[in-house]
Amino acid sequence: MEKKQHIAIFTTASLPWMTGTSVNPLFRAVYLSKDEERIVTLVIPWLSKGDQEHLYPNNITFDLPSQQELYVRQWLEERIGFKSTFRILFYAGKFSKEKRSILAVGDITEIIPDEEADIAVLEEPEHLTWYHHGKRWKTKFSLVVGVVHTNYLEYVRREKNGRLQAFLLKYMNSWVVNIYCHKVIRLSAATQNLPRSVICNVHGVNPKFLEIGMKKKEQQEQLGDKVFNKGAYYIGKMVWNKGYKELLKLLHSHQKELKGLKIDLYGSGEDSDQVKEAAKKLDLQIQVYPGRDHADPVFHDYKVFLNPSTTDVVCTTTAEALAMGKIIVCANHPSNEFFKQFPNCRMYEDGNGFVEATCRSLDEEPTPLSDAERYTLSWEAATERFLKSAELSTAPKRNLPRTPKPFLSTSFSLSRNLEDASALMHYMGTALVSSEPDEEQRKELGMATPSTQKVFFME
Repeated sequence: MEKKQHIAIFTTASLPWMTGTSVNPLFRAVYLSKDEERIVTLVIPWLSKGDQEHLYPNNITFDLPSQQELYVRQWLEERIGFKSTFRILFYAGKFSKEKRSILAVGDITEIIPDEEADIAVLEEPEHLTWYHHGKRWKTKFSLVVGVVHTNYLEYVRREKNGRLQAFLLKYMNSWVVNIYCHKVIRLSAATQNLPRSVICNVHGVNPKFLEIGMKKKEQQEQLGDKVFNKGAYYIGKMVWNKGYKELLKLLHSHQKELKGLKIDLYGSGEDSDQVKEAAKKLDLQIQVYPGRDHADPVFHDYKVFLNPSTTDVVCTTTAEALAMGKIIVCANHPSNEFFKQFPNCRMYEDGNGFVEATCRSLDEEPTPLSDAERYTLSWEAATERFLKSAELSTAPKRNLPRTPKPFLSTSFSLSRNLEDASALMHYMGTALVSSEPDEEQRKELGMATPSTQKVFFME
């Protein structure tokens, strides 16, 4: 019998932080392992108690990784309806308030034993490798596939000295991805072009949203069209760069044309107070509510989902709204290319187009999703797209034991030697900024005391 492939999925966040890199890699692990043809491990960050208190909602904290794993599995099983078979491991992480993200500390490649190092999937490969100080991912694993989730350049452009920062970050991202990844999947063309990359949306929606949409379809068949008795809404983390700036600007510029429009905003975040104040100044009926789960019954009867955001790569909430049978109004932007195939998608080019699409959507009724459209949104379909794009079947077989060569390769290939030199330069540079897990994290994760000497290996 042929040996099963081991797939290790490394990601930059975990529940209970409700962010895309917590949820989507979790579902990827579930559906890659569902048919039991592969052995899948999800590797997620473990934070100190202080970082947990700062980051996790509703005062949720964990004393041990096993407690967090139980939380993750319970959350998941409430949504998928079947028992998952993948394994969960933890790496030490620290939350950076400056970057608003979790950074790995130490060499996280060590979490996977060498005999299991077939395929690594790096969710946000640039993020996972900016400060990576350890064994090269390509040395450890036979195949390394990056999945790009975030449009970092767009976020950085909106900060002070944004153009310069974006210019530098663009080259940093290309540099580290070229060193550490064999292949890269970009969810949409909204991300920067990267070496050896393809564009494919390899994400699906939580099955709960498809169930909600199916119930709405049944109601439409039984009761007629008018089963969506609420108007327009938007949901998203309440920070300006998550679509609120674009939305309130459009509403401000077209108050006369949209007079009488009722819109509800749902979200929590650092800019909540500013968003509320800006909404009050508009001559429109705008209600602002705290964030909640998009599957909550309060959202089921809304007809129109407005999302003018252009910072997303592929917006998860837009896909969820489509799955629930709603009409979506969104910008004609590369991040929304995947949604063009659905009849309930209304795109606009400018402010006038936004007004027209919004008013028309509120006057019309959504078209029920076909079975094929529902399947396209599912994680089953997303997993098929991932397997095709990642080309896992082409992963070379591991020949253990491999004898790594310190520093530069003896290969006569110029490109190979340039890449090795580049990797060595990155390794030496990260020695100045990388950090190791503290004693408490080591104890909680059962990690050994680190060696005082590190050796950098090439293939």
